[in-house]
Amino acid sequence: MTYRDWFPSGKGDWFGQGDGGGEGGNRPPKFNFPLNKTLTITLVILGLGLFLVQASAGLLTDYYWYQARGLTSVFWMRILPQWALFGVAFVLSFIALSGSLRLAKKRAADIPLPDEIARMLPLRAPFAGLIILAAAVLLALMSSNGVRDQWEVALKFINGTPFGTSDPIFGKDVGFYVFTLPFLRLFQTWLMQLLFLCLAGAAAIYVLTLLPKIQLERRADVPKPVRAHLLILAAMMALNWSFGYWLERFNLLYSPRGVAFGASYTDIHADLLALNVMTALSAIVAVLLVIGIARKTWKFSAAVVGTLFVAGFVLRGVYPNIIQKYVVVPNEFTKEKPYIENNIKATNEAYDLNDLTIMEVEPGERVTEKNLEADPDTLRNVRLWEYSPLLRSYKQLQEIRSYYDFLNADIDRYSVDGRIRQVMIAAREINLRELQNPTWTNTKLEFTHGYGIVMNPVNEVSVSGQPILWVKDLPPAMSIPLSIDRPQIYYGETPENYAFVNTTVEEFDYPMGNANARTVYSGLGGVPMGSMWRRLIYALDFNDSKIIFSNVFTPDSKIMYKRNIQGRLREVAPFLMYDGDPYMAVIDGRLLWIQDCYTATADYPYSEPVLIGTGRGRSRINYIRNSVKATVDAYDGTMTFYVMNENDPLIDTWRKIFPDLFTDGSKMPAEVKEHIRYPKGLFSIQSEIYRTYHMKNPNTFYNKEDVWETMRDGDDRTTMDSYYLMMKLAGEQETEFAIISPFMPVGKNNLIAWLAGRSDGDNYGELLVYKFPKQKLIYGPTQVNALVDQTPEISAQLSLWTQRGSDVIRGNMLVIPIDNSLLYVQPLYLKADRGDLPELKRVIVSTGGRVAWAEDFGTALSKLLGLSAPPEMIPSLKTETGVGMDIHQLAERAQEAWEESQKALQGGDWSSYGDWMKELEKAIRQMTDMADTAE
Repeated sequence: MTYRDWFPSGKGDWFGQGDGGGEGGNRPPKFNFPLNKTLTITLVILGLGLFLVQASAGLLTDYYWYQARGLTSVFWMRILPQWALFGVAFVLSFIALSGSLRLAKKRAADIPLPDEIARMLPLRAPFAGLIILAAAVLLALMSSNGVRDQWEVALKFINGTPFGTSDPIFGKDVGFYVFTLPFLRLFQTWLMQLLFLCLAGAAAIYVLTLLPKIQLERRADVPKPVRAHLLILAAMMALNWSFGYWLERFNLLYSPRGVAFGASYTDIHADLLALNVMTALSAIVAVLLVIGIARKTWKFSAAVVGTLFVAGFVLRGVYPNIIQKYVVVPNEFTKEKPYIENNIKATNEAYDLNDLTIMEVEPGERVTEKNLEADPDTLRNVRLWEYSPLLRSYKQLQEIRSYYDFLNADIDRYSVDGRIRQVMIAAREINLRELQNPTWTNTKLEFTHGYGIVMNPVNEVSVSGQPILWVKDLPPAMSIPLSIDRPQIYYGETPENYAFVNTTVEEFDYPMGNANARTVYSGLGGVPMGSMWRRLIYALDFNDSKIIFSNVFTPDSKIMYKRNIQGRLREVAPFLMYDGDPYMAVIDGRLLWIQDCYTATADYPYSEPVLIGTGRGRSRINYIRNSVKATVDAYDGTMTFYVMNENDPLIDTWRKIFPDLFTDGSKMPAEVKEHIRYPKGLFSIQSEIYRTYHMKNPNTFYNKEDVWETMRDGDDRTTMDSYYLMMKLAGEQETEFAIISPFMPVGKNNLIAWLAGRSDGDNYGELLVYKFPKQKLIYGPTQVNALVDQTPEISAQLSLWTQRGSDVIRGNMLVIPIDNSLLYVQPLYLKADRGDLPELKRVIVSTGGRVAWAEDFGTALSKLLGLSAPPEMIPSLKTETGVGMDIHQLAERAQEAWEESQKALQGGDWSSYGDWMKELEKAIRQMTDMADTAE
């Protein structure tokens, strides 16, 4: 068999080519690769299909994710408006551009040219129409592509809700500035770009046509039809320019020029005049350009354009400076007074500071025993554990294994034995970066989730200086009546990582002796991906070929991704802002993340802006509401957005756009409502604004006579953060959970006021201001710290600890209202230089200029007040038994645990063996603590 048998020649060969030799020819046939036309086309189609699948894989996985969450309407509402906006802009751009270019081509074709020149012009060739069409499509794509990402602006314009408040200058509803004005700016910018492209394209056609004629005839004579076309486009640009100046008038309400943010005297009496003149002159230019079609009035048009630029320089540059320097500055307060009033009113409205309850309070000279008896619940919940040292303790005592991590500790309150107790809580999440063997199987199939929480009361301390843990260990051991049925944490604050469940590989659940506990996922979370098609799509999107070739998947397999709770929420609601501190709560045996969400804008007229966020994520806003509380189930990732503020026009607008996304706040379960709190992020912003804008009198505001600053702590004058505490507000009978931020006068160290945000029941969201008398000294934290440093016993001991190589960590000085007096409390922690396990060693207390300290809060308070014994409502140092066992009971418990562990060992029951060994370890540790206490 020859090569001819394998590779036929002649008309039947693969490419329809003969050998070229003919009969009797001696030229050998061409060697052709065995691919016929059908196979070639098939391969091209397959390649194109693979490319399209690869390109659309991300879109498909997003759709599958939304579909699994029951949010396909949200998915399409985010996708379709983008392309609808792009489509409308493209169609309008194409119509305008193709019409203008075709008209230019037609009129250019009517210009008489010598044949030898006309034949050289591409626009007079037979294919010129295709060139025009291609140019129109390309330019239309350029014009419309920039508006596709502005879908939120368009949807807010269509669904905007009035605020019911008008600006004081133009009398327009605030909704015009928030919803309508951004869209008008977008439209004006897009239209100006489109008109410029039309003008530039037409001019290019005319120049290419006329240039040879001009060079040949040595004179420039523009035909009237050409001039008419260009002048109409220029007139439309001038008219749009006039529209831009009209819109710019409203930007004056965001001017930073004056004493206060917003339009000032100069802005209204100089800049507004300039913009009105510029608007009129631009319109006149448009009219003159149209008139120039019939009559050559280009000289008048040029004169008006020149006048426009001169007016812009004089009226917008020179004239405002003259007004500011010679009219405003010599009489600044008189001229600026109404504009200061506008700023004060708008700022308080925008930050929801209008309905504060202001109380004039005069604290007692010092806390007395009578005050303690009148406010026992506040004393039971004085926070001794701060976030940083407590988190270090959690990491050392409760991470258990290197692959667990506590990212954050949060504060909350729970009902324990019929009393509300303030607690600290942290989620034990998985940290895959610390796995000793981070294989694909380990990171994607086995180590898929964190496990359980740690919880401790804020004011209880063991004899060793460690927190008393109410919930601890694996599986969770609880010394309070609290149940956790689903301790697994698949969704949390950890960085994004995808994992697979319901595979042939059982997941690691938690460590237990030599045999780890295993589990199989049984929740609603994840996205089905058991089919080969979906495995292919996910392999392409995640660039993970093992998804295709691994044999661990079953028809019931699921993939879990978008597992970071904030990233998850932002995926479906990117238009909301998110508080930086989500926190976990135990609700009906499940672990639930609670996330505060904000609606915000920077378009509220006259309102003072603030910068929020850090680094590249910083943004400027001047209106904010905590209108949404979102929850995310830690086990199945279920998201619920509860609307908590029915009076916010921004959230009303978004509810119109995404009706299936939001749930009415009245449907929030009562168990969840018990754990919502006034968000710290919002409170910090309001505190920052209120320290200046509590001055409602424009004269006081202008002179900055009564500016406050947030509380300083220590000699380094670092700013203290706001903090949560259980307290009884003046005039109330019950203790409630609140967040407070004390204030001091600028440059002074005494307390002048504090702002409190309420979190419980029907009072949720209310703000109260306690104002202290200005003629009486109320100690501030810096002053109390100075008293502490001047106490010989304390300063000597601190120096001794430092000399012995220990790090002394001084907590924040908390100002706590007790009945009608103030108590100052500061925890003090000790950490060895080479260790990372802080111990609470002392509690410093102060009132009425006196200072005392002791190993626990109760003893320190009794020393401070001269009591014979610590108040009974305050827990003292204790061992971490939590169940009241004595040493003999613990010994019996240890013996029982040992015997049962040996029985389990002999029977090969490794799970029970691990549980009993853990009980033995716990009993021995408790006996050791009791022995140390006895010494």
